Amino acid sequence: MASNDKDRQGVLVFGLGRFGSALADTLDSMDIEVLAVERDPDVVERWSKRLPCVEADGADPRALDQIGAADFAAAVVGVGTSLEASVLITGNLVDIGIPEIWAKATSVEHKRILERIGAHHVVLPESDAGARVAHSVGGTMLDYIDIEDGFTIVKMRTPKETHHFTLDKLGLQEKYGVHVVGIKGPGRDFEYATPDTLLGPDDILVVAGEGELLERFAKRP
Repeated sequence: MASNDKDRQGVLVFGLGRFGSALADTLDSMDIEVLAVERDPDVVERWSKRLPCVEADGADPRALDQIGAADFAAAVVGVGTSLEASVLITGNLVDIGIPEIWAKATSVEHKRILERIGAHHVVLPESDAGARVAHSVGGTMLDYIDIEDGFTIVKMRTPKETHHFTLDKLGLQEKYGVHVVGIKGPGRDFEYATPDTLLGPDDILVVAGEGELLERFAKRP
């Protein structure tokens, strides 16, 4: 077992369904150390040609010990078809002290249970995707990511009142309670915002802040 969090590395992904396989494959393509854990031997055989996999049952603490789960820095529980398996795997990961545990929930009740037993982050993929689309349709928001505890990051078009002004002149933090993180102009690379950043009518902004305040700012003409 790792002696402290600094000794840990890599990500465990439990379940190779659509959610887990996409996540594990993306992590692997980003050159992040990943180990996928799946009970179904046929699924393991299919994915073993693309990324590191092991056939094991994460609901069994002995299996976690055999694969050295305690040495990983993070784990994602992508099992969604069985609430019992999801809860058992998450509970086992909490027991061995994984520093960052992400878990997929299929309902609000499932999410509440996972949070209560110690998952650090719980996602509802379908609900989250629906919310992102809802915030984007018909408005200036191009993307919307709710981080947690009301903190949100959005990608949006520039409101007319901000055109041809620098951020220090606009005072958006004081006026609207939002913070411009970065900007991407037509044909230009993304740039981190500074007080001297000039906003244009065709620019795309990345803005952070409380969700309700961002909603109000994005509705500006």
